Amino acid sequence: MGFAAERAVAVTAAVFVVVMTMVLEPAVAAVYKVGDAAGWTTIGGVDYKQWAATKTFQPGDVIVFEYNAKFHNVMRVTHGMYKSCNVSDPIETHSSGNDTITIQTRGHHFFLCGVPGHCQAGQKVDINVQRLASTTVAPEPSALASPAVPLAHTPATQAPKATAPRLGAGFWLLLSALSVLAIA
Repeated sequence: MGFAAERAVAVTAAVFVVVMTMVLEPAVAAVYKVGDAAGWTTIGGVDYKQWAATKTFQPGDVIVFEYNAKFHNVMRVTHGMYKSCNVSDPIETHSSGNDTITIQTRGHHFFLCGVPGHCQAGQKVDINVQRLASTTVAPEPSALASPAVPLAHTPATQAPKATAPRLGAGFWLLLSALSVLAIA
């Protein structure tokens, strides 16, 4: 094997190790209890819009709705249904009183309580999982932001510790490196 071939193999191996470390760095999913200590309720004037605005949701995050199942439920609905508090045809309904929902996709995920009057009273939440972020640095978390509920707070059988690789800049670096190697 000539010098050029040995060099190409060494560069390829080094690039592969660096890029794979960046690309496959596991990220632990966050667990959020909707409404924090108050939970999912109409009592206490919880502002679910403000609550959600202080969070940065990612795919794989777990949303926990804790409530008294005698008085509430959780319905996942469309945007139109969310805006009008229409509960006639929900996407899914939960009623255990301790519902865990893993957010799988980016975009808006709309939830409301289907008990008459509760949505109109503000018991609804828009979980917005942001699209891929730009390369700018994210601002510091707000002083109003409440921390995610620790995983230990939620029983492991209901909200397992989830890991999912988060792809981004490392993926593009890998493609660039492979392009350079292909040209050489």
